[in-house]
Amino acid sequence: MAQTNRIREGSRVADVIIYIVLGIICLVTLYPMYYVFILSISDPLQAASMQVYLYPKGFYLDSYKLLFQDGSLWRSYLNTLLYVVSDTVLMLVVCTLCAYPLTSNRLIGRKVVTLFLLIPMYFSGGLIPTYLVMTKLGLYNNIWGVILPVVTTTTGIFMYRQHYMSIPLSFVEAARIDGANEFVILYRIVYPMCKPVLTTIMVLVFIGGWNDLNGPLLYLQDSAKYTLSIGLQMFLTTARQEWDLLMAAGVMFTLPLIIIFFLAQKQFISGISTTSGLK
Repeated sequence: MAQTNRIREGSRVADVIIYIVLGIICLVTLYPMYYVFILSISDPLQAASMQVYLYPKGFYLDSYKLLFQDGSLWRSYLNTLLYVVSDTVLMLVVCTLCAYPLTSNRLIGRKVVTLFLLIPMYFSGGLIPTYLVMTKLGLYNNIWGVILPVVTTTTGIFMYRQHYMSIPLSFVEAARIDGANEFVILYRIVYPMCKPVLTTIMVLVFIGGWNDLNGPLLYLQDSAKYTLSIGLQMFLTTARQEWDLLMAAGVMFTLPLIIIFFLAQKQFISGISTTSGLK
């Protein structure tokens, strides 16, 4: 009995230590975002002095007004939304159609195709060869030069494949006995069971496309087609010493990512655990 009590006391002590460690990690993670926000709504002089730590000093919202009045930044914002939404929709279609056949034992050469798709996950073609191919295909200074490289990545295909393989074959076989073809099985039976991995891929593609700087910087020349990452980078060079503007731009850039992640948090974690084999 005494030993049981010691075990329970030890468990409580361990729980307290774990909560303290997790609290410190959360504080270290969240404080930079909080600091950027309070700096963005502080008085410019106070922000420039870098004396803002726990709360804003001299409530000031003109920084956001200046950002909202910047037409080029809003154009970059809309361009980024266009690219990211296109990336996400096309990526889901491509991953669905490519991953489903790879789960069938009736597909001839399935292992060869899987190996062929696996290679780009570890070895890329290189920056210069990729740039030359994109130029030869006429995708330079074209919005498809930003969209297609994301759509053709194979990571999402293997995430879908891993999830498809966890679906019981009895559902598929029953549908085949009832006369359903493969497209009906895919979109009426298999696809509705893939909401977690679908959400996971959507979040990963959205975040990756939103943060992408190298692709648009390489393949876009017309400033009217620039993404928010490039527009923000150009804005940072012009507002180098205006800390309130810099922080407001950072909030404007980061806020959609935070909203997307919190809205899809449950499905995202479920999709990660399913595709990685964790329970």
